[in-house]
Amino acid sequence: MTNEQLGADAGGPVGSPAPTTPIRVLETQVYRGPNVYGYEPMIRVQLDLGALEGVRVGTLAGLTERLVELLPGLHGHARGVPGDFTRWLQEDAGVADVVEHVALELQTLAGTPVRSGTARPARGQAPGARVLYRYVEERVGLIAGAVALRLVHSLLPEGPPALEDVDLLLPGKVVALDPADPFEFEAELGDLRRLVRRYALGPTTQSLVSEAERRGIPHLRLDEGSLVQLGYGRYQRQVRASITSMTPFIATSTASDKDLTKRLLDRAGLPTPQGAVVRSADEAVRAARRLRGPVVTKPLDGNHGRGVSLNLTAPEDIHRGFEEARQHSRDVVVEQYYAGNDHRVLVINGEVIAVAERVPAHVVGDGTRTIRALVDAVNEDPRRGDGHENVMTRISIDEHVLRLLERAGRTPDTVPAAGETVFLRDTANMSTGGTAVDRTDVTHPENLTIARRAAQVIGLDVAGIDLISPDISQSVHETGGGIVEVNAAPGFRMHLQPSEGQPRNVAGPVLSMLFPKGTPCRMPIISITGTNGKSTTSRMVAHIMRHAGKVVGLTTSNGIYVNGELIMTGDTTGPKSAKVILSDPNVEVAVLETARGGILREGLAFDRADVGAVLNIQPDHLGVKGIKTVEDLAWVKGLVVEVVTDTGTSVLNADDPLTLAMRAKAKGRVTFFSMRGGIAVSPELQQHINDGGTAVVREPTVLGDELVLYEDGQRLPIMRARDIPATLGGFAEVNIANALAAAAMAVAQGVELPVIRAALGSFSTSFEQSPGRLNLYEGHPFRVLLDYAHNPSGLEYLRDLVQHMRPRRGRVIGVVGVAGDRRDDDMRRMGEIAAEAFDEIIIREDELRRGRAPGEGARLVAEGARSAGFADEHLTTILSEPDAVDHALRAARQGDLVVLLATEVEDTWAQIRNFNSAHAPAGGFPDDTPHQGTYHE
Repeated sequence: MTNEQLGADAGGPVGSPAPTTPIRVLETQVYRGPNVYGYEPMIRVQLDLGALEGVRVGTLAGLTERLVELLPGLHGHARGVPGDFTRWLQEDAGVADVVEHVALELQTLAGTPVRSGTARPARGQAPGARVLYRYVEERVGLIAGAVALRLVHSLLPEGPPALEDVDLLLPGKVVALDPADPFEFEAELGDLRRLVRRYALGPTTQSLVSEAERRGIPHLRLDEGSLVQLGYGRYQRQVRASITSMTPFIATSTASDKDLTKRLLDRAGLPTPQGAVVRSADEAVRAARRLRGPVVTKPLDGNHGRGVSLNLTAPEDIHRGFEEARQHSRDVVVEQYYAGNDHRVLVINGEVIAVAERVPAHVVGDGTRTIRALVDAVNEDPRRGDGHENVMTRISIDEHVLRLLERAGRTPDTVPAAGETVFLRDTANMSTGGTAVDRTDVTHPENLTIARRAAQVIGLDVAGIDLISPDISQSVHETGGGIVEVNAAPGFRMHLQPSEGQPRNVAGPVLSMLFPKGTPCRMPIISITGTNGKSTTSRMVAHIMRHAGKVVGLTTSNGIYVNGELIMTGDTTGPKSAKVILSDPNVEVAVLETARGGILREGLAFDRADVGAVLNIQPDHLGVKGIKTVEDLAWVKGLVVEVVTDTGTSVLNADDPLTLAMRAKAKGRVTFFSMRGGIAVSPELQQHINDGGTAVVREPTVLGDELVLYEDGQRLPIMRARDIPATLGGFAEVNIANALAAAAMAVAQGVELPVIRAALGSFSTSFEQSPGRLNLYEGHPFRVLLDYAHNPSGLEYLRDLVQHMRPRRGRVIGVVGVAGDRRDDDMRRMGEIAAEAFDEIIIREDELRRGRAPGEGARLVAEGARSAGFADEHLTTILSEPDAVDHALRAARQGDLVVLLATEVEDTWAQIRNFNSAHAPAGGFPDDTPHQGTYHE
């Protein structure tokens, strides 16, 4: 396609110059758990395609043919018959569609097979194309996206637009890819494969993770190696390859000492070769003479067949064998050589699960090609790869191979006779190019017994028994042979994907051992989101669950708690903090405050929840990260109820239209809570109750408002609202609503009503129980109320409470904070509400102004207060939070109420407690205090 044609297809006239608008990567996002686009880990790439926006791939000359020729596996992405994918490319696909499929196929070629995830329509996104694709290892997935872009770009017709900002897909310096270099497909695919070998789970660990996924057992990767947690909280187990959290350390240490292993096996009457541990070549020769016959030399504590030499008789060969073993261990074992075939017997939890005959790396002559050429031909087998990435490993001609060939009077350039087998290794390890043949079903029962007993003698829960036998179908007691090694952390690859014979699901017995039938692998996860009330409700739920006798892990905007003990401070409402709780071995119930920021940034930390709750949807943080409307906000927060288990519960606010609408997509059973019980009940809630649904509502009675549970057609009173200390005598309606939601979640977890009643009856607004949420301090001549209200709806609740708390003769002094990421209208509205609530207003700002100039937010709040008729002489601006708080405390006099809307709640509470009211003025604002709209920073 010419430049002029490209311009025409992009919407320009034929003959116009080629467009110069580049293809640009605008943004990348890695979702590590369920997210707003799907329920699996996913990468999102936002593209500006420039002139290629809306262009069909089929109109770009030759691109489809070259793409399918380079990546024939793309045909496997078709949902219908072969050829559908090519037809789709020609007729419907755009450039972004192709990038998505190429990114998936590249990951598969690199060794981490993935399938396309489902995507939802984006909301509030900037113009451009959105590419979404699944990944297994995120660094591999990101680089695959970069290579996919470069590949597609390289196939565009002559004169394609520039490709910019691809480096947004490069996670640090984990790969040599330089976006400025010319595109070379094989080199960049090679980079991907090296990343897989470096970062992806090995075949043994991956088999365990895959089996866990099949069984619904959650997993968390704990390091960049193979350490993986299976299960959550106190029910977790850990694995690293085939070492499990049940594997005794003494057993692994014993297995690594080959001499001690042999002595223990011999003491147990199991067949094992005689031998000695030596530290010099001469000692090795003398030991071999005593043993009479061929010997084996190997490192005392080696593995993977490294440094092992077999069937040695001549002193010079024994010398060489000793030196090779000495490279891997200070001490060397010299032992009898057993003639026969090498078998790996896998014993798990005392039972033989699989038997594989291991054949050393070898080639078979054809009478014309050299050994080197035969090795190259064998390595062309697509089942062979580097390291452990494929079923088999490529054979390499190294020093060991050269020495072995030399002993046989050969070189790599020797031409073997037709049909002649040339072994290239002494040992039959898969990692050095060996092959495996499944022999599980033909192994003699006595050999199975020998292997079982060996694992038990050493004490391993998962053991690889190396058994030499001329014929595994006969007992080694009759044929000769025996156990030459017992291995901790045996590899599973030879059993999962043998070169010949039946594959064995050896991961299944490991999972059955770690999680026997009926053993839980998950703890209850309660995820709570909404605009206001998340922290207090989360604390209430945790308080109830602790009263129910559970060890509770809690994340909040103030910190992480385990069984009531603060273990980490800060805003801990995202997925990283949730994983702290999920990984804690003491926790029995997870109560997770779940904020929108973490969902948008990374997704959820857990795959599913037992209880998901959405408390309310109010305008807050709008305009941030593409969330422009309350409907967008509901779309994000609704994820929490979409991941509820089929047997779980979605708790929704029936008084909030946006949360009420979530019942259509909420999973599990739906439970409502409502402040509008009695005659004010909504038709939807009444119908839910009439149908036997569960709801917790506030109902007016002659004795005051009462919390009532409706369940299965029954009306069950819980308690009066004023008997909950956190409601401040029933006037703090926000905490009545929070208590309703908390009770609903506790009921969903089977907590009895007396326990709920006792827990809520002991939950107060003390700083210790609920820091920054309606904390009342009465240690001064005036009262101080500390709260975190940070948006208009939160301040409205506080305004209504202040009306009940307003002193008869004193004033209400309010310190109002504002965050820089609120909309201008929200800031003005904060000023309007403050004008309704307070007699004196002191405006401050957060230190993190999020791009606004100092004082800009405070000015908007002041504008809102003035628009509501608030007088300038009662309005003061002090941007520093500590200074604003100090000013309010010094201005207060006996009988006043000081209301502090704080961001740094811990520091502010300490400032309140440490304030010396004896030095404060007797009353009023002193003459030297800035007021009348005065501004100072």
